[in-house]
Amino acid sequence: MRYRTLGSTGVQVSSLCLGAMMFGKWGNPDHGDSARIINTALDAGVNIVDTADVYSEGESERIVGKAIAGRRDDVVLATKVSSPMGPGRNERGASRRWLVRACEASLRRLGTDHIDLYQVHRPDSATDVDETLGALTDLVRAGKIRYAGSSTFTPSAIVGAQWTAERRQRERFVCEQPPYSMLVRGVEADVLPTCEAYGMGVLAWSPLAGGWLSGRWRRGATDPSSHRTRTMPFRTTLSHYDLDVPGNRAKLDAATELAAVAAEAGLTLIQLALAFVTTHPAVTAAIIGPRTAGHLSDQLSAADIVLEPAVLDRVDRIVAPGTDLNPDDAGYAAEVLADPHRRRRVRAG
Repeated sequence: MRYRTLGSTGVQVSSLCLGAMMFGKWGNPDHGDSARIINTALDAGVNIVDTADVYSEGESERIVGKAIAGRRDDVVLATKVSSPMGPGRNERGASRRWLVRACEASLRRLGTDHIDLYQVHRPDSATDVDETLGALTDLVRAGKIRYAGSSTFTPSAIVGAQWTAERRQRERFVCEQPPYSMLVRGVEADVLPTCEAYGMGVLAWSPLAGGWLSGRWRRGATDPSSHRTRTMPFRTTLSHYDLDVPGNRAKLDAATELAAVAAEAGLTLIQLALAFVTTHPAVTAAIIGPRTAGHLSDQLSAADIVLEPAVLDRVDRIVAPGTDLNPDDAGYAAEVLADPHRRRRVRAG
């Protein structure tokens, strides 16, 4: 296992981060089995675990907390906040009111007195970033969290948060968590360079592109489908896997070609996909999200692989740098751009 410094924090983390989204009812409901997977990853040298309050409505955090209870000091523990956690109007977002309440709830579920990395899961357009950073600063000073981070922020939002932190003397975001894979490369154009410019770490989520790079799907095979589309509330349709969508057909074609590249390099497609992500100089770690022990074994096998330039060149010819084959995979679109009615109101004003 290789280790890297998380941005400019001085904290050393493994190049593979264990993502806990699939522990609980969204994926593996067996708490004992999930705990064994977590501890197997830790035994293999993984030292950073990433979860979120919203994953299986808090169940993932409880599983993680119990699994690492005896080795808490060896784990860089990360979780996320801002997604809806109940029907209440204020049970979500990045306001001071919610961040303090949500942090306390995560601490209880995780069974710990502090969170190493507390990340804002998505930008909150209704809350001034100074309000958010002010609350996170107070949580750091109270010893509840050690560092703050962002997830799936646009480049302008990343810059805005950094400027605000500097001018208002707030704790700054020390890392960003963007979607990044061989099929979703849009962040190479702006997000990753911005993170490098500000000395931020990068924890890349979905390095297997939501299963497209798992090796299961090929051109001419059965249409892609996924367990997560049936269990995860924010995947309300099969549009991410619908082959009537041109971007998805392009992903299937690319995955087929990339599998051939992997085979010629003596690798599995999973190994190629994870090694590709961790090769980028701006990336600190790729977040793996196993549901089973077999998934974990397949993904851990990529930990020490370094890709030859010729292999990277072949990947570039299949999916051009800075390209998202399906724009919907970017993970977040600013509200004004995503809502045509809001866009018209802005123009009218």
